[in-house]
Amino acid sequence: MNRLPAPPRGRRISAAFTLIELLVVIAIIAIIAALLLPALARAKQKGQQAVCLSNLKEIGLVFEMYLNDQGDYFPDRRDLKSSLPGGYHPWPNAIWPSGPSTPNPSDPRAGWAATNFSNYCPNFNVWSCPAAVTSPVGNAIQSVQATSMDINGPLCRYWAWRFDRNDNPVGQEDFWGKSQTQAVSDLITASRTDATLGPINGPTDVELVVDPYYPNTIPSVDPSLKGRTIHAGGRCRVFLDGHTQFIRDPRTPLQ
Repeated sequence: MNRLPAPPRGRRISAAFTLIELLVVIAIIAIIAALLLPALARAKQKGQQAVCLSNLKEIGLVFEMYLNDQGDYFPDRRDLKSSLPGGYHPWPNAIWPSGPSTPNPSDPRAGWAATNFSNYCPNFNVWSCPAAVTSPVGNAIQSVQATSMDINGPLCRYWAWRFDRNDNPVGQEDFWGKSQTQAVSDLITASRTDATLGPINGPTDVELVVDPYYPNTIPSVDPSLKGRTIHAGGRCRVFLDGHTQFIRDPRTPLQ
């Protein structure tokens, strides 16, 4: 049997890396990680955005089923706005959306909806975007609301702008107890004198449930929240006709 020649005396064969080789490998790994981490972060954001849109799609279907069962009339659960933990809690010194000179006691939190529609949607998880759970915006006092009287009950972290006031009688901008036709008609009328509502031509233009957003124009907003929302660069929304959309907003940061 042939044998491999023995190494010369005084010479050892080593399989270990030199210090320079190790440093080069570490540098390469660091460069690859630096390139991959932003991509992974963006992928995570996209995934959370997709879950959020799926949640809102289900919420839109819940409203549709309720309207079909109730003769096309929205619920009037202002009692829940007051009786849920924390009660009706409008923003202090709010000046939005009515205009720069008119205080607007607005509380758009939608915990009442999760409770009211529990027979249609027993999965309370759909009322909270996964990105909102760990976001300062999603846990702000004006964003989060309990859905029941249970101490550890699930939380809602979406806003429902068309059900945010406790006025009696109900104003043009709120849908409490109205038929869908009347609600849209009233909102169209209100939009003619209130530019902040945007152009409203029908159900496809009416936001029903949305991600929270804290504009820079409200003095009472915590400075750390101003201009912030749940998702980087925009918000997820479901409209009255049931379609969902992530709409980019240049006022919100991309990070």
